[in-house]
Amino acid sequence: MHAFAALLDSLTYTRSRNAKLKLIADYLRATPDPDRGWAMAALTGDLDLKGVKSAVIRGLIEERVDPVLFRMSRDYVGDTAETVALLWPEPTVPVDPTPLSITDVVERLAALSRADAPGALADMLDRSDAEERFALLKMATGALRIGVSARLAKTALADAFGLDVDAVEEVWHGLDAPYASLFAWAEGTGAQPTPADVPVFRPFMLAHGLEDLRVDLTDYAAEWKWDGIRVQIVHVAGETRLYSRTGDDVTGSFPEIAAAFRTPGTVDGELLVKGEHQGGTLEDGGGAASFNALQQRLGRKTVS
Repeated sequence: MHAFAALLDSLTYTRSRNAKLKLIADYLRATPDPDRGWAMAALTGDLDLKGVKSAVIRGLIEERVDPVLFRMSRDYVGDTAETVALLWPEPTVPVDPTPLSITDVVERLAALSRADAPGALADMLDRSDAEERFALLKMATGALRIGVSARLAKTALADAFGLDVDAVEEVWHGLDAPYASLFAWAEGTGAQPTPADVPVFRPFMLAHGLEDLRVDLTDYAAEWKWDGIRVQIVHVAGETRLYSRTGDDVTGSFPEIAAAFRTPGTVDGELLVKGEHQGGTLEDGGGAASFNALQQRLGRKTVS
């Protein structure tokens, strides 16, 4: 965890794009699996953890320092994670001296329930120095905000191992953190992941306005514009993924659709909920519900 925390600290204060690329590349070359894979997931925004609420963090720090001091410090610093990292007191009882790894942190955060979140987070904060606490809290809240885009992180990975960044991008969405197969390919110990092996996302062909003043409609085909979600469903090597138009994996929001699609291939279209808001009625089989019916699924951690 110390190396990752040092990386985040350096990236926070580095403006140069080339310097950021070198910092990330050096870290990836020096860090073993699976820590570097989890680090890449964090840097690219693909680390899917149950976020710890800010109220939990505020409650923990206000149990340990004067609440007024914390609030004044927070107003001055401007960032809750940094403020808590700096104010967190030394533990009053002995703690486990074993250094935390980023893998330890990810696994523990992933297993947190609402009830045990305060105790588990406090234990990890007690075992960390200020730099590590900052990284831990950023991961726990799911918001690094250190001036590194997903593209820059992937470019750094490509630079670190002499890969084509477009080849990395092509298979990225079909791989899961901590990306063991990706790093095996990068180091020459494994085969290159390909779209034939993983259910990758392919960019959509989106609609564009016609620029011609006169249009011959016989040159075109038209279809009804449903108010749904543009999705792409991919089934490769026994695995199915569902992607949004931006390439986000939304399989977890619609597990029944992924389970029902078992035909090898890639299909894109409009995801709709059956209803009567658009196009027809349930009786004639042609109706669709409103977009709000779909929104209720998106972003939910658990689908019932």
